[in-house]
Amino acid sequence: MPTIKEVADRAGVAVGTVSHVITGSVPVSEGLKRKVLAAIRELDYHPNHVARSLKTSKTRTLGIIVPDMTIPYFPKVIRGAEAAARRRGYALIAVNSDDDGERQSELFSLLRSQRVEGILLVMAAAPTPVSRLSRFLEAGVRIVCVDRIPDRVPVDAVSVEDLEGAAMAVRHLLERGYRRIAAVTGPQSLKNERQRLLGYYQALEQAGVAPDESLIWTGNLRPGDIAAMCCERLLHADSRPDAIFSTNGPTGLGVLRALRICGLPTPDDIGLVTFDELTADDLFLPAITTIVQPAYDIGYGAADILLDRIEGVAKDETPVTLRLPAALKIRDSSRQR
Repeated sequence: MPTIKEVADRAGVAVGTVSHVITGSVPVSEGLKRKVLAAIRELDYHPNHVARSLKTSKTRTLGIIVPDMTIPYFPKVIRGAEAAARRRGYALIAVNSDDDGERQSELFSLLRSQRVEGILLVMAAAPTPVSRLSRFLEAGVRIVCVDRIPDRVPVDAVSVEDLEGAAMAVRHLLERGYRRIAAVTGPQSLKNERQRLLGYYQALEQAGVAPDESLIWTGNLRPGDIAAMCCERLLHADSRPDAIFSTNGPTGLGVLRALRICGLPTPDDIGLVTFDELTADDLFLPAITTIVQPAYDIGYGAADILLDRIEGVAKDETPVTLRLPAALKIRDSSRQR
C-alpha cells in the first residue's frame, strides 16, 4: 500500500503539501494540486483517515439523519449538504431513522462512535424527547436541525417558509374558484406541519372564507394510512371537498392513491395542490400543482452553518434560523373551475 511520502516523491513536493491537498486545510496552488492529485491517482493512494483522526481528533466527517431516503425531498437535501461538505474538504455519512425517535437516538450514538464532527438532523415524526436533543447540545455536539425545527430548543436550523408556502397554495386554489378546500396534514407534533396548517387558515381568512373543521384531516406520514383515511372521508362525507391541499409529500402520495381508489380524478372531480415534489413530472397525469421547497439549498445552507460552527467561523453562539422561500409550480391538478 503506497504511503503519503511516496505520493510526495512522485509529485515532487513536500509531504506537508500532499497533506494540505488532501485535507483542504491550507490553500495550495493549482499547479501543485494537479501534480499531487495525479500522483494520488497513479499510485491509487488512500489516506488513512482513522489514523489521522486519532492523531488530530478531527475526522473531517459530518453525519446527516433523515426520516426516509425514499421520499424524493430528502435525497435532494442530502445532495446539497454533501456538496457544501465536499467544497470544504469534509465527507458526509447519511443514515435513515424511519421516522422513529428511538432509532434516531441509536443513530446519534452510531455517528458519534464514528467521530463525526457535527450532525445535520431532520427530527423524527414519532415522539422524540427534546431533552435528549438538549443533552447532545449540552455535551458539545454540533447539530443543525433541517426542515423540522424543534420547539423550545436553542439550536441552529434551516427550513422553508412553511406558513407562507402553505398560504400560497391555498390562495392559488381560491383564485382558481375552489371554496371547500380540505387540508390533509401530517402529525401536529411537528412544528412545520402546524405552521403549514396555520398558513391554510390564514389564506382562507384573508379571502373571507370560513374554515370548516370537518375538512381538516390529520394523519401520519405513511401514504397507505393517509389513503385509507382520505377514502373514509371522501366516501362518507355529507359534503365532499372540491379541492385538497396536502401539507407534505407522503400525504400527497396518500391523497393521490385515495383519489384513484375512490374513482375521483383530479382536477375533474377534485383539485389538488401538494407541498413537495412527489416524483418526476411526467409520471403523473395530470401533472400535480406543487409547492416546491429548495431542498438542495436547504441542505447546502445547513451544512455551511454546521461547518462554520465546527471551524470557528461563527463566533456568535446565538442559534441561527434560516428560512428559505418556497415556489408555486402550477400544473394541471389545479385547473380553473
